[in-house]
Amino acid sequence: MDLIKIACIMLAVAFFLGIFTSGGKEEMSAISVELENETLSSDINGVAGAVQVEEKSEISEPAVSKPAPDPLILEKGESKLAGERKNIEKKVRATVRLIEAQGEELFPSFWDEGSPWFQNDFCILVWTADGTQIVCPSDRSLEGKAMKELVDADGKPIGELFIETALSEKGEGWIEYNWQEKNNSKPFYKCTFVKKASSGDETYIVGADFYVENYIVCRNLEECEYTVEPEKLQIAELLNPLSLDRNLDLSCSIAHSIVEPGKSDVPHLVKNPEIHYILEGKGLLYIDGIPVEICPDQLIYIPAGAVQTTYNTESKTLKFLIINQPARSEEHIKVFE
Repeated sequence: MDLIKIACIMLAVAFFLGIFTSGGKEEMSAISVELENETLSSDINGVAGAVQVEEKSEISEPAVSKPAPDPLILEKGESKLAGERKNIEKKVRATVRLIEAQGEELFPSFWDEGSPWFQNDFCILVWTADGTQIVCPSDRSLEGKAMKELVDADGKPIGELFIETALSEKGEGWIEYNWQEKNNSKPFYKCTFVKKASSGDETYIVGADFYVENYIVCRNLEECEYTVEPEKLQIAELLNPLSLDRNLDLSCSIAHSIVEPGKSDVPHLVKNPEIHYILEGKGLLYIDGIPVEICPDQLIYIPAGAVQTTYNTESKTLKFLIINQPARSEEHIKVFE
């Protein structure tokens, strides 16, 4: 009898589990398909776009939307970059008000070099609602051309984004992209602010842009060249305002340095203060004859005018950053062969 009860219970449990598992594979498969096809809306400062779900290995996971900066915080910026953003927004909005009051009769003024709409690196751009460019003072050969299909260096559909952003409920916003110019192999990071203007039965897209590189410098180590001097310190400049063709509010320099296993650099004197930050490896740094053991995540301040020599005492490459104040230059260094 007990065996019969046990058998009945087992059958009941199997039936119960069958109810909750039947169709489970189909449901999970349907959810997986939805995730694979899902896009997440990314509204960054008025930029309308879509971020495709990232796939890692064989598992599909929904992408995390790109975080948007708080516009109220952006208004508090005091840098030249913040000032340029505010200046462009102010000029574009003012231009829109004038277009809405005067219509296309205002357009010839946009081509006058030295006018408020066309001076230095700044100019006003005007598109029709369908993406035809009708005002482009910096390159008038583009006027009359369809720009809706315009993409940036990474294939980002910036033409569509300009239109979508200006014609959105908000009616304005910023678009960031990598712009490839004809005479440059490397694309430039640009930002464009666009806003909708309505005049009679016509709808226009008004905008202006700026180059981010004029305010923010980003460099990858792989883009930098090392000095090739056997038995000496190998240095690649990550940032040195003396070698950049822009006006930075900066007087220090940062270099990435390498000493191969068992090697050392020649004794040298640096006239200005210097800071070493150890990234990888271990070794010994002599500062005016005083030995300092160095290891990863260590910072060493070297006084101005000190004679220094760095030894790699390990079998691993020694890598560290060198920060100079003022910026590193050959005239500040004495080498003792």
